[in-house]
Amino acid sequence: MRFLVSVPASTANLGSGFDALGMALGLYDEIEVAVADGLSITVDGAGSGDVPLDESHLVVRAVRAAGYTGGLALKCRNVIPHARGLGSSAAAIVAGVAAGFTLTGRELDTDALQIAAEFEGHADNAAASLFGGVVVAWSEGERYRAVRMEPDARVRPVVLIPSQESSTKTTRGLLPAEVPHADAAHAAGRAALAVHALTSDPSVLLAATEDRLHQNYREPAWPDTVRVINDLRKLGVPACVSGAGPTVIAFGDLPDEVDVHGFDVRRLDVDTAGVRVRPLD
Repeated sequence: MRFLVSVPASTANLGSGFDALGMALGLYDEIEVAVADGLSITVDGAGSGDVPLDESHLVVRAVRAAGYTGGLALKCRNVIPHARGLGSSAAAIVAGVAAGFTLTGRELDTDALQIAAEFEGHADNAAASLFGGVVVAWSEGERYRAVRMEPDARVRPVVLIPSQESSTKTTRGLLPAEVPHADAAHAAGRAALAVHALTSDPSVLLAATEDRLHQNYREPAWPDTVRVINDLRKLGVPACVSGAGPTVIAFGDLPDEVDVHGFDVRRLDVDTAGVRVRPLD
């Protein structure tokens, strides 16, 4: 058995939708999977030379969590930048879960999301990479849930990726244990508005992506990211931190007067298919 897994990047939070809102992006890692004797892994692209090449590799761990225990040969072609807030870890996990399900003859189902989300403790990125489109994720006790929605065709994301890396663990450590009630109420309203904006009316994305819940607290980790976001928003361009940062996600055209030096600017489609598995034999 030999097949190719293609999995999209993702952006999460989208303003105030902390650990709840996600969207799949048209930037893809590919993993060629084959049944083999023992375990072999090659990695080209992002993470090459840095990630482990044994059972602790994230894709292998996800394959095992999905129930496949046999030999594997993996050829990973990584395009999603690591530690930039574009869901590289979630993409690897979802790819591994999809591979594990394929190897055990199972169709992807709600258990796939559960297995993937358990790795990270929240389901926003994983659900976006798994289902594509726009997702709302939540948990009910120890059970992770998500719903997928079709993005409005006018949603045109641009990502601004700095060379700086960022650790989700580190940036979460900057968040306070409590926030003012007014900020919590603001977040609830803006997260709800973001769902409407992304699926029906992008004209309200500027208001929908305004955040008081996490971005300002994390500014010490990536001040240039917050500077670019503030400059874009002052000129009417919806912009926010992508996931745990430091990537900026914006919607629409970028004004020439905004200094984006040091950022790799890419316009991406919204992926609507999610993870895909294609036979190679």
